[in-house]
Amino acid sequence: MPGINSASADRYDVAILGSGMAGGMLGAVLARNGVKVLILDAGTHPRFAVGESTIPYTSGMMRLIADRYQVPELKALSNHTETIKIAPHCGQKQNFGFVYHREGEPQNPLQVNQLVVPVAFRTESHLFRQDVDAYLFHVAVRYGAEPRLATRITDVEIDPADGVVLRSDRGEEFRADYVVDGSGYRSPLAERFELRETPTRARTHSRCLFTHMVGVRPFDDSPTAERHEQPNPWDHGTLHHVFDGGWLWVIPFNNHPGALNPLCSVGLTLDPRKYPKGTLPPEREFADFLGRFPEIAWQFKDATAVRPWVSTGRLQYSTTKVVGDRYCLTSHASGFIDALYSRGLANTLAVVNALGWRLIAASRDGDWSTERFAYVEDLQQGLFDFHDDLVYSSFVGFGDYELWNAVNRTWMLGTMSGNMMLEDAHHRFRRTGDDNVFIEAERYGHPGSPLPISESFVRMGTRTRELCQAVEGGTLAPSAAASEILDSVRKVDFFPYAEQFGRPENGCYHMTRDRIEAAKLWARVDAPADIGPRMLNALENMAIAKAEEGL
Repeated sequence: MPGINSASADRYDVAILGSGMAGGMLGAVLARNGVKVLILDAGTHPRFAVGESTIPYTSGMMRLIADRYQVPELKALSNHTETIKIAPHCGQKQNFGFVYHREGEPQNPLQVNQLVVPVAFRTESHLFRQDVDAYLFHVAVRYGAEPRLATRITDVEIDPADGVVLRSDRGEEFRADYVVDGSGYRSPLAERFELRETPTRARTHSRCLFTHMVGVRPFDDSPTAERHEQPNPWDHGTLHHVFDGGWLWVIPFNNHPGALNPLCSVGLTLDPRKYPKGTLPPEREFADFLGRFPEIAWQFKDATAVRPWVSTGRLQYSTTKVVGDRYCLTSHASGFIDALYSRGLANTLAVVNALGWRLIAASRDGDWSTERFAYVEDLQQGLFDFHDDLVYSSFVGFGDYELWNAVNRTWMLGTMSGNMMLEDAHHRFRRTGDDNVFIEAERYGHPGSPLPISESFVRMGTRTRELCQAVEGGTLAPSAAASEILDSVRKVDFFPYAEQFGRPENGCYHMTRDRIEAAKLWARVDAPADIGPRMLNALENMAIAKAEEGL
């Protein structure tokens, strides 16, 4: 590796702990813009990682960061067509699918939900992370980031006036003006400065067992799915089997023509208060679970795990402080809720976008003050709390389909609205080249909310969580909570199909071309003044991206 013998004598602008998606992407952004970067990691590439499912916000942010920071290699990860050119073992994702089950009862074919990603704009991906993470790391190195893999950092010292000293388990020293910790749960900075919030403030309670398997059958071929009328095949997207107390993900990598990867990511997520973790090995616990849900078990009749199962304790952890003197913890180093709704990658990219320009500016003017990075603190804590409210409400909803069906609509509204905000900002940046478009967006208030400009959206999320707390506490019937949530959905002013969208029988939503055209008309004629232009910009920006993809 370049500089391996002189690293201890060098001083870097930024040292990044972790070479996964956050570290690799941030390293590429910084190195491309002239920042002297050191990337340290205890492991090597390629390596297994979960967090495999993208959402439109993830892909849109990939394109935005690529343009804003002039790292065109990131655009290859913004749509499935280009992704499989640089990581051919990835799968496609055309929908988010949810099938509701009750133990001991036949699955009700009317109790399914699906949000289809509009093919007119893009197809999302199931990322085979060992390939994608290695690709991003190599992009960073190619732009000049210095790599130090197989280097475990065991000690950190920070002088607010001078910078950071990092020491490895081999006695090496590395010096930098600033350190970014993207290493995940076992964050050296969180441990060194006792940043973990104990107990966590998260309301969500879940644990997980997961692996990669071969031989997982498409659920569409099952007797159960023959009765379903969802708009898109389950196997074309991320399938969630949901039930009282948890959910199971099925993320195939072999679900498109020409697929090269026979693997499927499988994870069972459980509320430990309903399903306490015992002494059974995880593969036995998974088998016992399938014994209680035979219609889910059909998918796994011929399946075999190709790597050891991982079984976790409680997934949720949080941090009292994300930003301090000369340091910042990125998304998974600072906290985690649950993989439900695939927000992990999206949150990581949002933090990279907010952190990148600040680090570039600091490397040029020497101002590494904590105040400069204060917004990143607010953003990450806001992302954590918003996702916690949503996932907590969903777990309560899993206990009753009527309530789950209502809570699911608030997630759909949030994911679509958040994507609108992102695409609008990117469109205005494309048009003007003015970076202030993004800085202006940081001043909306409600950092972490997908739609920070809408007080009614923010209130809806808070009220949904309050209603679910009342249900969990036994003071409100699930049907009453569901009724109030759906009533609020039908009355929202930031979405064009609110009245139909809030009807309980409409559990599936597909943004067809006709609906896209109708949304444009609504945006021009009936939308609030702060929503209509943004929606038009967003639709145009996604159309431009689709056209570029076809070139």
